[in-house]
Amino acid sequence: MSEGKHSIKKEDTEEANEAKAENTDEIIEVKKQNETLKIKLDETDDRLKRVAAEFDNYKKRTNKDRETMYSSLVGDIVSKFLPVIDNLEKAVSSETSDESYKQGVELVLKQFKDVLMTMGVKEIETIGKTFDPELHEAVSLVQDENLGEKEIKEEYRKGYIIGDKVIRHSMVVVAN
Repeated sequence: MSEGKHSIKKEDTEEANEAKAENTDEIIEVKKQNETLKIKLDETDDRLKRVAAEFDNYKKRTNKDRETMYSSLVGDIVSKFLPVIDNLEKAVSSETSDESYKQGVELVLKQFKDVLMTMGVKEIETIGKTFDPELHEAVSLVQDENLGEKEIKEEYRKGYIIGDKVIRHSMVVVAN
């Protein structure tokens, strides 16, 4: 009888070992599936990050293109009005006996300049500044010991910029 119990235990042990083997196989299979899913998840996460980065770059690029286009269009339009501003400045600087007429011209000129300022257009600084070929156009060179090298002595025509884009270069006289 002890052999019967012993054989039952042996059979139980074999069944238990078989069950363990099946469980181990199932565990290995689940681990493989888990690894495969983890790899797919990592790939999907990587693709998502790349798409998000590409979209962010796209937004930045389109914003920059829009700003460049805006500056270019405003620059083209403003360049057509610059001779009018030049003439108004000449009218303001000329002598006249009619003060109310002169004040009217000054107001129109100020209004023009205010509109340009709201559009982001600025005058290029010249007198006393160092000559910069990106901003200034030298029409004459003079020797002046009171001024530094490449210092702008006089301005013949005002220049204007919008952002980094030059609408019109300043015409200047450069010293030394």
